[in-house]
Amino acid sequence: MNPAAEFDIIVFGASGYIGRLVAEHYARHYGVGGKVKWAMAGRSQAKLAEVRDQLGAPKDMPLVEANANDPAQLASMIARTKAIVSTVGPYQFYGSNLVAACAAAGVDYLDLCGEPAWIRQMIDTHEATAKASGARILFSCGFDSLVFELGVYYAQETAKATLGAPAPHVKARLRAMQGGPSGGSVASVMATMAAVQNDAVQRAVFMSPFGLTPGFEGPTQPPGDAVRDDPDVGPVGPFIMAALDTKNVHRSNLLMGHPYGRDFLYDEMVVGGGEIPSVGDMSLLPKPGEGPTKDEREAGFYDILFIGIGADGRKVRTSVKGDIDPGYGASSKMLAETAIALMGAPDVPGGIWTPGAALRGSLVERLRRHAGVSFSVEE
Repeated sequence: MNPAAEFDIIVFGASGYIGRLVAEHYARHYGVGGKVKWAMAGRSQAKLAEVRDQLGAPKDMPLVEANANDPAQLASMIARTKAIVSTVGPYQFYGSNLVAACAAAGVDYLDLCGEPAWIRQMIDTHEATAKASGARILFSCGFDSLVFELGVYYAQETAKATLGAPAPHVKARLRAMQGGPSGGSVASVMATMAAVQNDAVQRAVFMSPFGLTPGFEGPTQPPGDAVRDDPDVGPVGPFIMAALDTKNVHRSNLLMGHPYGRDFLYDEMVVGGGEIPSVGDMSLLPKPGEGPTKDEREAGFYDILFIGIGADGRKVRTSVKGDIDPGYGASSKMLAETAIALMGAPDVPGGIWTPGAALRGSLVERLRRHAGVSFSVEE
């Protein structure tokens, strides 16, 4: 983990929309130059200085100039830190050089990636290198897919305690959510859709719930592409992020040694029968660097029910909730705190991980204490 590094964490993309939120969280909760040594990085020193001043950080706060397409600048940045937290997307355009460099140098890497075909490319290309160097590479450390991955983990821990064994089937049901997209996420979704349409290999990864488990193909999963009736909650409909979340849940199960079983079933839908939202008028969507206002983020929330169904038909019900916009207010905190948790987990070996599989219950507790996420057992 580059033990002699100047910094514990560098936030790469700190002048972007969500990068600023990550930096704000660190500044507010950990200060500058304290126990957690962190710095901000991006393409423009002037923009980084503007963010530093907005945060009220001292003038001598370290600012690192680095461009995602400049290998020399990336290498210089990586040499100064134990971990990189990247918010520079779409990652399929701007993340490959950085992941490759971190994997080779043994430096940890975390992001908010929601681009499954690119994640699979990174697994295929860099996992062996990361295992050899000791780099821990953690993708999807925000609302998607960390909340769902840990939601399943918490439901399974509850099932073990109350049913005596993990549940062979877990259902995630989004009961309520309020929050708006950022321009960066819109750009990532559009780039992913274009890549899937133009590349049969990427399309196959995107369509399979086991697209992120190379070498393992589980059973046919419950359908999630149409409105149907769920006897536990009533009508349910497709959830737009299920295509990513299901892949990460199954990868998490694989990485942990299949504690949920090799025949594990998982499906993720919206309560009420809501269809996948349409993109609508492209001119109305936020551009990169734009996103919900502070008031809009603080008015957001989410409520997800997890139902674990035991082999004998008995069930457990758990929930994961948050009181802020899930995509940005919550995701920025989750990403920031996952990096802190990883910093405190030297026993996690190198490789390409899901955050839940790497950190498990310790991350559940950290998100409870520091990111406004509640995990609860329901009657």
